[in-house]
Amino acid sequence: MSFTTQDLWREFRSSHMGMAGIIILGTLILISCVTVLAIPLETFQGWSNPNNWLYYPKAAVPGWTNLFLPEAIPEHMILDDSVTYTDSAGGITLHSDIFTINYKYDDFPGGFIYEYTAEYTGAPLLTMSVLRPDDTLLNILSMPLPPSDSETTHTEKIFSTDLAIYKNLLLHSNEFDHTIDGLSAESIIFSDSTIHEPLDGRYVFTVNLYGSQGDAIQDSILVIDGKAFGIMGTDELRRDLVVGLLWGTPLALFIGLVVAIGSVTAGLIYGVYAGYKGKLTDESLMRFNDVIYALPALPFLIILAVTISNSIFVMIGFLMIFGWVGIAKVSRSMALQIKTRGYVEAAQMMGQSNTAIIFRHIIPQLLPYAFASIAISVPAAITTEAGLSFLGLGDPSFPTWGHILYDANTYGAAARGMWWWIVPPGMMIALTGLAFVFIGNALDAIVNPRLRR
Repeated sequence: MSFTTQDLWREFRSSHMGMAGIIILGTLILISCVTVLAIPLETFQGWSNPNNWLYYPKAAVPGWTNLFLPEAIPEHMILDDSVTYTDSAGGITLHSDIFTINYKYDDFPGGFIYEYTAEYTGAPLLTMSVLRPDDTLLNILSMPLPPSDSETTHTEKIFSTDLAIYKNLLLHSNEFDHTIDGLSAESIIFSDSTIHEPLDGRYVFTVNLYGSQGDAIQDSILVIDGKAFGIMGTDELRRDLVVGLLWGTPLALFIGLVVAIGSVTAGLIYGVYAGYKGKLTDESLMRFNDVIYALPALPFLIILAVTISNSIFVMIGFLMIFGWVGIAKVSRSMALQIKTRGYVEAAQMMGQSNTAIIFRHIIPQLLPYAFASIAISVPAAITTEAGLSFLGLGDPSFPTWGHILYDANTYGAAARGMWWWIVPPGMMIALTGLAFVFIGNALDAIVNPRLRR
């Protein structure tokens, strides 16, 4: 039974399974479009560059988990909206950089980072202090900047692990009723003065630059290292997992569709040509097909990825090489039936070339079967790429779901209870495969006469 595109769509719409697959696939396509348009390409390109994720927390749980926990986990804060203040007196210019945060958590933060860019001449003095909610003023740091006889630009990162910060904070030990020896700098700053527990309230961090006229802090950022961040949390390498999950969607669709379309197209043309030509051509082509079909695909893919390249594009090429043989067998058997029909014989009698007959009269009859085969082949391509990436043979420069799972396995995410690093990419792989399985099964039920009966 032959189908037109209209007939195929009419029957497909009556399949609840097929329409469910279309809805899921449409959602994935929408996510892919939003990802490409909304997330900067630099974020995608810098997925494997640790410097791009320096300001993010390490192994942080998703921020929404605080809604279900009895104790509030400190959320990660990246502050780049400081209030600046400038004053001059006695030939000395004071430039102040002020950050204000409201701390309301039941645990201490993991530390802090202050990065700044200062323009100055001479050797100005940089100080850092914090006014706590109990009105206690703690001096965190005091240091001169590198001297310069000409106007210079100086960029530096100050970490809470700096020994000078710890020594300065120890000078305030008499202002605490509990001992602060051995505590981290962030624990001292955010600790209640009477008991070693977090002190909630308003904290004002002030960075002062004492120098000459024109000296100023141009760009600055204060990062309070939390233990909860974003929608999907972060991994051990501080990467925002929601970025990897979102970019993994268009990558998965690209890999699956390119491999499926390429392999089905090649197999369709190969099988139809073999079936139409028949005799020695058919025999030799199908014996070659049997040789490829007998090769174990996964071990060969592993060997090729190790010896040649683990580029994602090379992997796509290898997947297409091993993916066309099955459709070639099916399309050959169909071509053997179609070539005996009257319109094919009429085309031969009219002197049409073999190529014209194949592409005008035989292949169009097989398009519904090709669509079903493409839909069914996509999940296999996606899971194969995910499996290779999970084994460490994928392209590390691309944030595919398989590579995210590989990193999770490498850093022992399961043993450490980091479910947010494992469950979301696994669910996305399963959901994407489910969409194409629904669509493929619905199409197969329409175009397969045995299933229609």
